[in-house]
Amino acid sequence: MVATSTPEVRVGTGPVSFDDVVAVCRAGAGVVLTDEAVAAIERARTVVDDLAAAPTPAYGISTGFGALATRHIPTEMRAQLQRSLVRSHAAGSGPEVEREVVRGLMLLRLSTLATGHTGIRPETAQLLASLLTHGITPVVREYGSLGCSGDLAPLAHCALALMGEGQVRGASGALVDAAEALAAAGLEPVELAAKEGLALINGTDGMLGMLVLAIHDLRRLLQAADVAAAMSVEAQLATDRVFAPELQAIRPHPGQALSAANLTAILADSGVVASHRGPDCNRVQDAYSLRCSPQVHGAARDTVEHAAVVAARELASAVDNPVVLAEEGRVESNGNFHGAPVAYVLDFLAIVAADVASISERRTDRFLDKARNHGLPPFLADDPGVDSGHMIAQYTQAAIVSELKRLAVPASVDSIPSSAMQEDHVSMGWSAGRKLRRALDGLTRVLAIELLTAARGIDLRAPLRPSAATGAVLAALRETCAGAGADRFLAPEIEAAVAFVRDGGAVRAAESVTGPLEVP
Repeated sequence: MVATSTPEVRVGTGPVSFDDVVAVCRAGAGVVLTDEAVAAIERARTVVDDLAAAPTPAYGISTGFGALATRHIPTEMRAQLQRSLVRSHAAGSGPEVEREVVRGLMLLRLSTLATGHTGIRPETAQLLASLLTHGITPVVREYGSLGCSGDLAPLAHCALALMGEGQVRGASGALVDAAEALAAAGLEPVELAAKEGLALINGTDGMLGMLVLAIHDLRRLLQAADVAAAMSVEAQLATDRVFAPELQAIRPHPGQALSAANLTAILADSGVVASHRGPDCNRVQDAYSLRCSPQVHGAARDTVEHAAVVAARELASAVDNPVVLAEEGRVESNGNFHGAPVAYVLDFLAIVAADVASISERRTDRFLDKARNHGLPPFLADDPGVDSGHMIAQYTQAAIVSELKRLAVPASVDSIPSSAMQEDHVSMGWSAGRKLRRALDGLTRVLAIELLTAARGIDLRAPLRPSAATGAVLAALRETCAGAGADRFLAPEIEAAVAFVRDGGAVRAAESVTGPLEVP
């Protein structure tokens, strides 16, 4: 089945965009190689063919790999060399990796192939594009990549499918043999030629794909964090004066200013805030979790944008070893496959997720303590003592935040040498990406519980009127989550709130009043 709901993404010699990655990973967009890319691939292949025919050994073309690179491989054994490389490296284990991650892995490997620096044959690159277009997704396992030389095992599972081996998920999600899926799509497997095995597996594409998706998600989640924080500020009778632009200007971090602007816009014309804004109001020293929301959310934004700069550089890179320099007619070994640049920022973003979740949980906890919630019932319970209100919802938040702190421990400092000490320092970038995905799921859930709790707090401030923006969020949330009342089965409402945050419903509701919220 060919994807038709989304326009095809054109892969040329230049970088694909963030939007291209999201379209292929999540919207099922098909892929087509441009004529320019095909021409670049052909030029590089000519160089490889010439070196393969030469008597002098060339790494990756007529030699073994890694610690076995000193062995010269005769011509008649080179097809077997490529098959053996892919089969042996497709050694992943554990649960299946998500379809969107595997599609990102394939797209970004194809983007590197299209640069004309890998020596792949055009027909092999075209087959990889066809797998994406037909929705054929190789089964990739959780464990196997050390992030150097790139994501070897995950990419090898994808290369195996090009050979008609291993298992894949078809467009319907059914598990089938690769040969069967290729035949059903009218595609022929390839027999890999010299250099092609390395060209297909020697890249940082898995960790980069996870990074791009994480940046896309965090940009929206940080908007949702501003929405949740604004609702908490409102329902806890905190001041909005600390968000004034002149206060942000004297500490000119760009993310902080954007977050403060969002909080101000969301809280505009709030009857709840206005109720305690008079000359007698002394609420200028709110708890840090309320007062410092722009500082934390802003630092998170700035970190995300640093990660985006790194991701953009990586999208513009040709990561392989050895690489083909077609203009000079030569192939050179290099160290560009090392995943350190990507691994570091993946770890940075796990820290961001943990800290934004941590401040969200602290804002939520204040609602539940009668001594700190400024007149609301304990635990926001309908009948305290009989009802427990949101007591255990906060426990759930706390459990997730504790997990996020563990996930924030960096993977990139935990190098483990491999390949008989040839690969004696590795990035662990794939592992950093895997734990970041779990961290973003946790952050989504923590923000959802804050949103649910703050909404209940706003309900209990009636007849005071919320701002138009928070009122719109509240109304949208109430389509799936009931308001204040006696205790009821809370888990389904939490899951509904999670979906409300994850699919952007909370941000869209606020923006229906404020217009587009700030995002870099």
